Amino acid sequence: MMINRENIHKALADFCKEKGYERFNLKTVMFDMDGVLFDSMPNHASSWHKAMTDFGLDLSEAEAFMHEGRTGSGTINIVSQRQFGKSVDKATCQKIYKRKSEYFSQCPTAQRMPGAYESVCNVKATGVTPIIITGSGTQSLLDRIETNFPNLFHHEWMVCAKDVKLGKPNPEPYLMGLKKAGNLSPSNSIIIENAPLGVQAGHAANCFVVAVNTGPLPDEALLNEGANILFHSMTELSENITTLINEANNLNI
Repeated sequence: MMINRENIHKALADFCKEKGYERFNLKTVMFDMDGVLFDSMPNHASSWHKAMTDFGLDLSEAEAFMHEGRTGSGTINIVSQRQFGKSVDKATCQKIYKRKSEYFSQCPTAQRMPGAYESVCNVKATGVTPIIITGSGTQSLLDRIETNFPNLFHHEWMVCAKDVKLGKPNPEPYLMGLKKAGNLSPSNSIIIENAPLGVQAGHAANCFVVAVNTGPLPDEALLNEGANILFHSMTELSENITTLINEANNLNI
């Protein structure tokens, strides 16, 4: 479907009616990182597939995209339960995740997703603050963000793995983002996600969820989890995000 002002307006209005919100008052846009800001998911998927195979577990690269945002142990035990009817012990789980990390470190550095920089710049130009909600959390990550998106993100409001106890699809990461940004309500923010589990998390946080299908999954994998509108690339999002924000802030139900 071709995205235009009319269907953006309808998606926003339908969401507000469903949630009982009278209006939006956007203060932040919460961006996922892998698969949204950086084209890193192919590296993660390949690394998961290789590590699982080394330990006799069957996880295809395509399926790995479905688990994006889940904790490492959660992914490992879903596959182990399916294949062997039991979870792996803690020590083995740590070995598998360590192997996955080793494979990932050998991958080429993921490049900025085409259209991501423009999307963030366009958000910033509206006066809305872009922040990052990610399951990662290292200094090297912060350095990469600053190199690729200089002076664009509010780092003090960023949510990393260390900030939450529960990963996606639990809404805690996005609820924490609202809390860090000043105890905002869900109608003060929208979420940009590329993964089914992330969409679930955003939907459970009662936020408007923009899905960007940057991977191999069918659109339905995102729409069926509660995405309110879907774009097929970050470039397409960059061309429409100003309209999305303006329509949201001028909407009255």
